[in-house]
Amino acid sequence: MTRRYKITLAYDGTNFAGFQVQPNQRTVQSVLEDAVNKMSKNSDYITIYGSGRTDAGVHALGQVVHFDFPHDIPAEGMLKGLNSMLPLDCEVVGCEIVPNDFHARFTTHGKRYMYRVSRGRFTNPFKRFYTGHYKYPLDIEKIKEAMPDLVGTHDFSSFVASGSQTKNHVRTIYEATVREDKENDEIIFEFCGNGFLYNQVRIMVATLLEIGNGKRPVHDFLRLYEVKDRNECRETAPASGLYLKEVYYD
Repeated sequence: MTRRYKITLAYDGTNFAGFQVQPNQRTVQSVLEDAVNKMSKNSDYITIYGSGRTDAGVHALGQVVHFDFPHDIPAEGMLKGLNSMLPLDCEVVGCEIVPNDFHARFTTHGKRYMYRVSRGRFTNPFKRFYTGHYKYPLDIEKIKEAMPDLVGTHDFSSFVASGSQTKNHVRTIYEATVREDKENDEIIFEFCGNGFLYNQVRIMVATLLEIGNGKRPVHDFLRLYEVKDRNECRETAPASGLYLKEVYYD
């Protein structure tokens, strides 16, 4: 009897070439598919379907995937079995059996991303794979003033990287926040929306940092929505600071 499993993953993206399978590359999808197919011992190859892609170096606290498995294994047994075979930089943190009409990508209603910025004078060797780094002066109040301009439905054409195959660049952001973690000398951004374009979050963070540094006016996002020109945004924050925190479903 075939069962559909919904898996929630956490992974350190440092040594992965992103989520999606690529020839001769170590990816999250390929590592997980290897483990699932070893468990199934079936001649029919089992494919993993993810909620979306993450790039090389990007981390996840709550990536979601699904797959159809040819044996009836309890959810807890699936979780334990996969974790016994997965490498130490990837862990199944949740597992449940779901109806066959569930789809990790097509039934999602939103995603939440977090971005960590280290503010040390120099790059911290213990943070270099897990934060972005910004050593220049920042006015956090200016960043806080700019954040509400992100909320709502906008055309994010200025915030999509070249190479994106998506033609519709209109997205809705439900929540955009920033806070200081003074103990760890970090700034933490979070964005929740119905979907995000290729490199959108990293470009938005780079733009916000320029606002905080005084290189841009506080409400420059309003102009950038209108010009629809990627070159106007200039910078992209490093992949190391980005985390897919949660994927939302009904």
